[in-house]
Amino acid sequence: MRPKVVVLDYGSGNLRSAERAVARAGADVTVTSDAEAALNADGLVVPGVGAFAACMEGLRSLRGETIIGRRLAGDRPVLGICVGMQILFEKGVEHGVTTEGCAEWPGTVERLHAPILPHMGWNTVRAPADSVLFDGLDADTRFYFVHSYAVRRWELPPGRLIPPTVTWAEHGEPFVAAVENAALCATQFHPEKSGDAGARLLRNWLSTL
Repeated sequence: MRPKVVVLDYGSGNLRSAERAVARAGADVTVTSDAEAALNADGLVVPGVGAFAACMEGLRSLRGETIIGRRLAGDRPVLGICVGMQILFEKGVEHGVTTEGCAEWPGTVERLHAPILPHMGWNTVRAPADSVLFDGLDADTRFYFVHSYAVRRWELPPGRLIPPTVTWAEHGEPFVAAVENAALCATQFHPEKSGDAGARLLRNWLSTL
């Protein structure tokens, strides 16, 4: 049976491309802002493009942070993509303005120190051997990134018995490219724009639902 996945529509993100990619990976997909549908789906995808503050404003407008929190409390899978990953951290700093995030993970989203921004195009990642998302993908596999901000330092949550699986990439400096933390997963890159590699990653995620 194909898992049922909701792509959360909170006014930000490549909704249709995410919908098509997840459907091709093997799910029945609905794009909606309906809270009950988002809570009850087998999996929830939280996309995001643009500014951290604007994404958080849109998310809060439909109590999206509560939806995410309730799903995680029930061990219901959530996948964040691009800024949809960034808003899962404590805060974002853009142009000197600090915006509170969902605080599912500690850490700050900030501007990368790199000679060319945005970081746009294909890049490799360094995934740990125990990664589920990157299972079956070679170390030289490339994924598609479009961003100028990222989490540059990973801060391990205090008292965490099982540390999250953190994947890194580099553009000017190392940054967090993906996190796997029980039911909560996220990628800084766009799997829906990453061809066969992104399709494999999405299938790997669907296999956890």
